This record gives sequence, C-alpha cells and structure tokens, in this order.
Amino acid sequence: MITNKEQMNIVVVGHVDHGKSTVIGRLMADTGSLPKGKLEQIKEMCAINSRPFEYAFLLDALKDEQSQGITIDAARCFFKTSKRHYIIIDAPGHIEFLKNMVTGASRAEAALLVIDAGEGVRENSRRHGFMVSLLGIKQIVVLVNKMDLAGYSKDVFEKIKNEFSDFLNRINVTPLAYVPVSAREGEGIVNSPSKMPWYKGETALAWIDRFEKEKPKEQQPFRFPVQDIYRFTEDGDNRRIIAGTIETGSVKVGDEVIFLPSGKKSNIKSIEGFNIPERKIISAGYAAGFTLDTQIYIRQGEIMCRSSESLPSVSNTFKANIFWVGKKPMIQGKKYKLKSASTRATVYLKKVINIIDASSLDTETNKQKIEKHDVAECILQTLKPFAFDLISKIEATGRFVIVDDYEITGGGIIIDSLDKSPSFLAEHVEQRKFSWLRSSIRPEDRALRYKQKPRVLIITGNNSELAENLARNLEEMLFNKGKSVYYLGISNILSGLSGDMKDITTDRDEHLRRIGELAHLFTDAGMILITSIPDLDLFEKDIIETLNSPYETVLINYGSKKFNERSSLYIDEDAPLEKSLDIILEYLRDKEVLLEYYI
Repeated sequence: MITNKEQMNIVVVGHVDHGKSTVIGRLMADTGSLPKGKLEQIKEMCAINSRPFEYAFLLDALKDEQSQGITIDAARCFFKTSKRHYIIIDAPGHIEFLKNMVTGASRAEAALLVIDAGEGVRENSRRHGFMVSLLGIKQIVVLVNKMDLAGYSKDVFEKIKNEFSDFLNRINVTPLAYVPVSAREGEGIVNSPSKMPWYKGETALAWIDRFEKEKPKEQQPFRFPVQDIYRFTEDGDNRRIIAGTIETGSVKVGDEVIFLPSGKKSNIKSIEGFNIPERKIISAGYAAGFTLDTQIYIRQGEIMCRSSESLPSVSNTFKANIFWVGKKPMIQGKKYKLKSASTRATVYLKKVINIIDASSLDTETNKQKIEKHDVAECILQTLKPFAFDLISKIEATGRFVIVDDYEITGGGIIIDSLDKSPSFLAEHVEQRKFSWLRSSIRPEDRALRYKQKPRVLIITGNNSELAENLARNLEEMLFNKGKSVYYLGISNILSGLSGDMKDITTDRDEHLRRIGELAHLFTDAGMILITSIPDLDLFEKDIIETLNSPYETVLINYGSKKFNERSSLYIDEDAPLEKSLDIILEYLRDKEVLLEYYI
C-alpha cells in the first residue's frame, strides 16, 4: 500500500567501533523494516562462515567494510515507524574517513551520536559533536551504547553524560536527550530497557519520532542554482531552457526572476520537463527547466531567485567555518577550487582568524595555515564574486566544499558576507610592482618607437567563430599599418599556456587569470594584444583588467549588447567586416592608441 508519510534524513555518527552500525541494524530489524528474509540470510551467512551474528552486518555490504570491520563510506538505509519514513546515514567513525562523514551528514536534519559506555568520550566523539554542530544540525540525541559491557551501570551513564554535556555546552550545543542503550541486546533502542530500571526516559526510537521536520523548503525564498542551459534548433524549436534543481521556494509562470551574481532579470515564460503535463507552478525538490520571456545570456553557476523575495549575498569575500581533511595543510595564497550548489570558483585562503582544536576546543590565533582535522574560522576569497546565502538563512546555498588536486579536502559553512576587499589579484599586482624587474626602456620610448600605446583588445560575443574572424583580420590590418600587434587565439592558449587543464569549463577563471598575466607581458613590451574570448562577463573582464594593470584593456562587444555602458565599443555582428574594422580603427585613433601623426 502506498502511503504519503513524511520522510526525514538522520545521520548516525560516533567514534569507530562504538556501535553505530549495530544501532542502525537494530532499528531496521526491530521496526520490521528489513526486506523479507534479509535477517535470516545474514544469520545463515554468519553460520556458514563460523562468525557470530552481528546486527552491523546488515549494513556492511562493501567488501572493504567486511574485511576491515570499519565503516568507510556513508551507507544509506531505511526504516519506518507509524509516524514517518526515515533515510538514515551510517557515517564513518574512523578519523581517516571524516570527509566521508561530512559528505554523509550534509543532508541530515537530525543526528544520533553514539558513545561506547566502556570506552567513554573519545577525541573523535568530541570531533563528531563539533562537526554535527558545524553542519548546522541542531537536533541531536546522544546514545550511550554497550551498556551491557558496563554492567548497565547508572554511574557510568551519568559520568559520560556529564562529561560530554560539558563539552557540548562550550560549543553551544544542547542535545535533546541522552539515552542508555545496548544495541546488541536490544535494550533501549525500540523497546524500553528492562535491565536499566533506573532509566525513566524514552527509548531511542521514541526520541527519533520526536525529531521535528525543518521548515518546508517550499516556504523559503526561491533558490534555483543553474546547472546548464540547453538550446534546441530542430523543427524551428528555438527555446533556451535553463536547467537545474530547485533547492528552496517556489516559482510560477509570469514571476519576475533575477540571476545572481550577474543581476540580469526576466520573467518565467514556461516550466519545462521531460514527458510531463504542462505546469504553471513548481516548488522545491523538483528538477526542472525554465524558458524566459526575454532571452538573456546567463551561465552555469548563477542562482535564479524571485525578485520580490530576499536575495542571496553577492561577494568575493566571506567568513566561514571550515573543517580541513586534506593531506596537505590549507595555506594562504594557494589556489583551490570551491564548489557551492552549482557554482565552481577559484578560491584562496585570505586570513585565518582562529584555529579550533575540535577535541579540546583550545583556540590558536597565530596560525597561518589549516592542518588536517583542524576546524578553522577564516576568511576566504574567490577570484570573482558569486551568489550565496548565510548558513543561518538557507543551508543549501550556505554550504561548500574545497577541492585540491581533484580531491575534496575541506568542507564548511558560510557565516558572514564581507564587503569586497582588495582582491587576491589586486594584492598580487601590488606585490608585482615591487618584485617585477622593469626594463630600462621607458614605456614612452616604446610608444614612440612603435607609434602606438600598449593595449589589450578583447573581442567577445556569443558567436566565437565570428569574433575570432574579426580578431584575426584586425591583427592583419594593424600589422599592415606597421603596428606591433599579436593575436592570441583561444586554441593557442588551450594547447599551450592552459594545456595542463583537464576541464576548461570548470577552470575557466584560472584560464582567464593566465590570459591576464600573459596580457601584461605583451603590454609591458609595448605591444597591442588582441584576443577573442566567447561569452565573457564583466567579472571576468575585471580579472584580465586587474592583471593587465597599469596598462589599459579595451572590451569590444561583438554581437548582442550584453554589457551596455561597460563595453568600450559595440559592433553589430551583422555589419560587413570592412565596416567593423573601420569602426575599431577609428576608435583606436580617437583614444590615441594609434598615434595619428605616425600612421
């Protein structure tokens, strides 16, 4: 029979071998949630292999887990009660697999934290308590497990409760309850503990059913991270469908929407989906596509929001709490990759405010790097602005992970948006002024010799072939006039300067950073550098402009008027090539890039 019971994600965490998997196995078995015959199958397997049966075996499906006896990945399973259905995550307890635990817990609404009554509060118990708090999980029940090995002692339970409560209070975490259990014997999990008459509280299952669902996502402000844009050309279909998954809120046909960080606006024309009836409204949790009344250029990584609601922050600088699991420490000045919702951005550690030892809560304020398993309050800065929410407002767009060398090395939450401060690139340019070994030949002397002033000319538009053709012809025209000019094609960059990049789409901002550095070399030599960059946005123009400093950058918008007044020059792509070249030539003369009396 199909039911419409609500669902809830909960995570089970704790130190290795403290019995998390056994707790989950008991919950599944004692609530009748196992597939028919599953329990008997596992028991039979144990008998064949002369192994004592363990409820944890219900979860240990991976060969590595069976052989090592520890949970490595975040295994998902299900159980149900009369109140709701649960998706429960068995997160790794071993210190080496904490990043898997972060991944597993990231979608949880509540947590069970398991502590072994025999071993007591361990370092990883504190670390997991801190991580659950860091991930924004506020509903926590602590299970003091293996009470059978502690003789079901009330004193042991109270000692652990007092010790762990003292720790959690220091990080402003208050568990809903502490429950003494023996998962192996079935005491206190689903049934009341007959061997602990001194405990008058509710069972673990009863507390799980008391967890409250978070505010429905559809009641929060609308957030739609753009994952891709699809264009159709067959049979006269000219739709541009913006695709992704709605994280929060709802939207309907006709609503005005704004895309951040670009700030572009339009109205929802239609809601699209594969083989579904027409819809006029859609809400959180659905993968969907949208078409707009006005065709505007947007890119993967932007967040579509309703203009009438509270909007995300847009900045390149933010304060975050981060947990580091990388083999190498996180250091200032090194380039990392940030992933938040559909955003992919280059990010730098700008400042370490303090480092918190997650096991002792000791704070260090003079460290300049974040070591493995450190929890840090820090300031991060991206190469260009992106849209995000504070974790206290919308979790889905307030979390992020850090990638180094194609591995997840850290995860964190955004706790504050900071005003734009001097960017990493601006600081780099300032440092470059002092370290750059300048030629003894003055820029003025080069200008007189070459009869020109150095410039970077960027031709951008939606049609990369047309932009490239214009750039190549512009180079030839200026060369024939005796100018020192060079066209740097994208294919040249990709096969040379950026040949080490595996994915130019996700590494686009780093690709542009390299173009900016190369542009500075050309202009410092007194040359005019021409390049064509398809679909450039203003933030990306700023990257090249900053790095090309102190020399000027000219943006030639070839095609749709994407940048309005921010373009140096606009040329209609339907204009004849000769006319387009004449427009650029006249502009360069007016701005005295080409010294008229030398032509």
